[in-house]
Amino acid sequence: MENEMQEKHPLRALGLDSAVAGEGVSKGLLMARAGLGKTAILVQFALDCMLQGNNVLHVAIGEGLDKTRDWYSDMLATITDGEKLENIPGIMQQRMIMTFKESAFSRVLLQERLDDLVEQDIFRPDCLIVDGYDFTGSSEKLTELCSYMAGRGLKMIWFSAVCHRNDERKSESGIPAPGHNVEELFDNILLIRPQGEEISLDILKCDSKTASAGASLKLDPSTMLLKKG
Repeated sequence: MENEMQEKHPLRALGLDSAVAGEGVSKGLLMARAGLGKTAILVQFALDCMLQGNNVLHVAIGEGLDKTRDWYSDMLATITDGEKLENIPGIMQQRMIMTFKESAFSRVLLQERLDDLVEQDIFRPDCLIVDGYDFTGSSEKLTELCSYMAGRGLKMIWFSAVCHRNDERKSESGIPAPGHNVEELFDNILLIRPQGEEISLDILKCDSKTASAGASLKLDPSTMLLKKG
């Protein structure tokens, strides 16, 4: 399984899998238009962290528990040609899914629920996925959220953000909206970009020695896995 993950996995191809073994927290932002596969990529990131022995908290905003679970089972089955998540001993104990309604999510509520898990010795995450965060809100709220997370001793954090076709705003370094005014908060910024029938994962910002800003990976549109060759 490790070889299969290494061959097909964007996190490893980018060299970002080593971040979970380093010191400090690596913060990433994955952007794409709606429906282009952000969750599929984030779940691949989470699975790789889990397979390295790390606990992953997946925060799904505006998505149900069952659908989020299905993403994990389906993606792992795709990567391993039919293997089910439930068939891998112990891996289920390394993942916790926490769901929020879009209107209800806040740093305070996340903190309350996460503190309860840790204090009751139920679950202590090493890596965090935040899928569905509303980047149209104030950057101050996101800054507060990132600061809180950085203080939790996490190894890796990934956010997803929705891009809009007609929003042409960009930062001076070329980061498109909605990441244009918060790029300093993230060590790594990726963009899923359709090119006709192809899908690219563009590296806009990267702290890995394996990949550099301006590079791009090709993804299989049907599976969102790396294309071989």
